[in-house]
Amino acid sequence: MKSKINIPVTLKNITNHFSPKIIGEVNDVYIKIVKILGEKVPWHNHKYEDELFYILEGTLEIEIENTPPFQMNKGDLYIIKRGVNHKVSSQNECHLMLIENKTTLHTGEVSTEITKSIGKQNS
Repeated sequence: MKSKINIPVTLKNITNHFSPKIIGEVNDVYIKIVKILGEKVPWHNHKYEDELFYILEGTLEIEIENTPPFQMNKGDLYIIKRGVNHKVSSQNECHLMLIENKTTLHTGEVSTEITKSIGKQNS
């Protein structure tokens, strides 16, 4: 992987929603970017890993079990702790960066039409 990455240019090359793209790695962590549109992300959790969301463009709605949903906007960052059930959605296209351990499964242990293996996120 290259050291220098232009995120807006890389995002333009992402044509599918809910399909994270690994753009870098730091130690045991992947840096990913993804476009979200709609409500296809299922309720899930990451049993052993925290997950960081950073909004690059748009608005993301986060739902966390037993908590009122909230919106995140461009520039907002939020960390979901391991084991916490959550799901995300966006009424309009949202671009975000995810920072996750290399062992983090895209949709936790829940497999749906949007679930992508690490191999598919790396291509």
